[in-house]
Amino acid sequence: MIDTKNLKLSVASSPHVCSPVNTSRLMLDVLIALVPALCMAVYVFGPRALTMTVVSVLGCEFFEWGYRKLLKKPSANGDFSAAVTGVLLAFVCPVTLPYWTLLIGDFFAIVVVKQLFGGLGQNFMNPALGGRAFLMMCYPIAMTTWVLPGVKNWAGVFSAADAVTGATPMASLHAHLDVATGTNVHTLPADGLANLFVGNVGGCLGEVSALLLLLGGIYLIWRGVIRARIPVAYLATVAVLCFLFPQGGIARVDWMLYNLCGGGLMLGAFFMATDYVTSPVTKMGEIYFGIGCGLLTIFIRYFGGYPEGVSYAILLMNICVWLLDKAGKPGRFGVTKEMKAKAKEGAAK
Repeated sequence: MIDTKNLKLSVASSPHVCSPVNTSRLMLDVLIALVPALCMAVYVFGPRALTMTVVSVLGCEFFEWGYRKLLKKPSANGDFSAAVTGVLLAFVCPVTLPYWTLLIGDFFAIVVVKQLFGGLGQNFMNPALGGRAFLMMCYPIAMTTWVLPGVKNWAGVFSAADAVTGATPMASLHAHLDVATGTNVHTLPADGLANLFVGNVGGCLGEVSALLLLLGGIYLIWRGVIRARIPVAYLATVAVLCFLFPQGGIARVDWMLYNLCGGGLMLGAFFMATDYVTSPVTKMGEIYFGIGCGLLTIFIRYFGGYPEGVSYAILLMNICVWLLDKAGKPGRFGVTKEMKAKAKEGAAK
């Protein structure tokens, strides 16, 4: 017989299944997956890559703490979500970016994109990409000054003025004017595909090594942090379009591989497009989302003014998540066509 006097009941909304995996654990796995790419960035660009990442993380944590403290809300620093935003924002910036500029991006990402919409779980676009888009709008020159790889080109920790700058692989692939012929041409990067895949090239901190980003993405899939549908659909769409429509007379396979390994495609596909808050929750919605990101990325790379299109492609698709979830909503189990027709008739009356 049940002792109803001492029985404690908890009234709550569904779902009622508890999981030992919490937000802090998921975010910690993301940070672990980003460590190899960070190590490569330090090797390619020098100690400033590490100090920029640390400054960005501290800035994001401070702004989140300060905002919630000011509004008398409980602290959310323990879930590591701000730390992930700080690392990702640093990863999509050049190593020459001044620290104060990076902190402005941190403020916009945490306060404007995330906290003003209600905090974690309420933001409609990826905070790190939102911060990058804001910095690109306000400081376009600083955000597009790239350093060549190598110890002799390392930027100083306190000042990056002496760093040797140069073009990125994506800038070579992008259409540029040939003065001799007066036509737009596409050229393969001089670094070669092997260096592009391993990471011995210029660019943003976190986009230099496609190999290590791919390994980090596989780790997240293995840990169950992300599902493979979005990155696979994203990368497959880019691969198919590049193979079918090569530019500048470049061989199909070469054009496809350089576009897959170059820029922030791997970083965006595995670490940003898969953000829980700003990506669909339905299976078909995730596939639609990945395909849409791939289509927009190629459209911007082929016809836009920027050689890279990952950031804006993901941000644009973030706005469409509600529609994709609606389109990808699975049918109710056991509901026949006749039942659906009757339901429509009842709604019409």
